Amino acid sequence: MKKIIKYVVLDILRNRILVSYTVLLLVVSMLLLCLTDNGTKALLSLLNIVLIVLPLVSIIFSTIYYYNASAFIELLVCQPLRRTKILLSVYIGLALSLLIAFCIGVGLPLLIFDGSMTAVLLILVGMALSVIFSALAILGSVMMRDKARGIGVAILSWFYFSLLYDGLVLFLLFQFSDYPLEKPAVVMGALNPIDLGRIIVLLRLDSSAMMGYTGAVFASFFGSVGGMLTGFVLLLLWMGWPLCWALRRFNRKDL
Repeated sequence: MKKIIKYVVLDILRNRILVSYTVLLLVVSMLLLCLTDNGTKALLSLLNIVLIVLPLVSIIFSTIYYYNASAFIELLVCQPLRRTKILLSVYIGLALSLLIAFCIGVGLPLLIFDGSMTAVLLILVGMALSVIFSALAILGSVMMRDKARGIGVAILSWFYFSLLYDGLVLFLLFQFSDYPLEKPAVVMGALNPIDLGRIIVLLRLDSSAMMGYTGAVFASFFGSVGGMLTGFVLLLLWMGWPLCWALRRFNRKDL
């Protein structure tokens, strides 16, 4: 299992797309942190990048890599290895590679030029989103045999979590505005990892105007510290269930 993970990590780290992604994150982070006098404004700008660009790159890159490595995965399946270990090794290699790229591109500049607790939270949220959307990519790739459909599902998943979900939540809240919606709003916020990441960081910044309705409910329902801890627990659940589902489908899949 360690050899497979090492092979996947070394293979991905040589990938020009991942190298370019790392350099781009590093340049943007350095520019925002060095050229912006207001540290809060720089953190909010980086937060937008983490919430939009990071999930998109993670889910599409992981999906494409899985399909390109399908022959390698089939070769491993023919060996006396458990399927669970094979898929888990590929996933861990993917997640580690994306985490390395994010930590170099965003984590290091934040720790060097900021070093605040908010910066640490932003790094943790970015790492969590990289892991979550890699797991979602593995799940979609295992379920879809065709590469074009798999990439399409990956793009639609990102579009749903990044853009469409907030619109649906606002529509439901508007339609049922006459009813008490505090508890349903907490549930709806928990169903989107990107929203959870945004709420966790903004709770620390105390930017209630930018948290939206679900973020304001998190702040009032759990409090700042309780809301952040609850958000991280929910992010951990988001890391686990797509991978468990993917492992289950992969074990039953006819390759």
